[in-house]
Amino acid sequence: MGIKVLLYDDNEALRCSMEALITADQGFELLAAMPNAETVETDIKEMKPDVVLMDIDMPVVNGVEAVKKISQINDKLPVIMLTVFDDNENIFNAICAGASGYILKRYATEEIPSAIRMVLAGGAPMTGSVARKVLMMVPQAKTEEQEKSNLTEKETAILKFLVNGFSYKMIAADLKISIDTVRFHIKKIYDKLHVHSATEAVSKAIKDKLV
Repeated sequence: MGIKVLLYDDNEALRCSMEALITADQGFELLAAMPNAETVETDIKEMKPDVVLMDIDMPVVNGVEAVKKISQINDKLPVIMLTVFDDNENIFNAICAGASGYILKRYATEEIPSAIRMVLAGGAPMTGSVARKVLMMVPQAKTEEQEKSNLTEKETAILKFLVNGFSYKMIAADLKISIDTVRFHIKKIYDKLHVHSATEAVSKAIKDKLV
């Protein structure tokens, strides 16, 4: 059985395009493609997806509100935002609401399959331009919050990789350490930040200016 994907997008043409992309990949199972997120709470409970693809700009219940609802039901369920917007406010609101990744629709065909696999491997996939904006939101100067977090230099570097959408494997390759060592450091980061997932760590890193 493939990775169970639930899709929300109010643009019919884009929704059909995403449907075709996901169903063409034998590694995925598309549970449903919904035009809005009005029934998101029921959908999550009944369909039990492995990952959710969520348009940010929808009528009735927008993507950010939908992510908040999902987080209240299952804060471990990864949600990747699909959007035409790459402005700072939308990015920040989506991540703070609990989104696990942020992909621009114009790159969806190239990025969505790998983004789904990355987020299930513990990464936080983002289109390159979005990742740069996220990093630009975070001042480089060490803050009082960073001092309080007691993160080591290595842990801060790994947290920055998580913010930038790197998977454990990518972090290990870049730092020339084993994946087990990456997992060890990330567990320490979670303990120090009092979080339980990469999404929560990224959200706290941005809100508290930790990297």
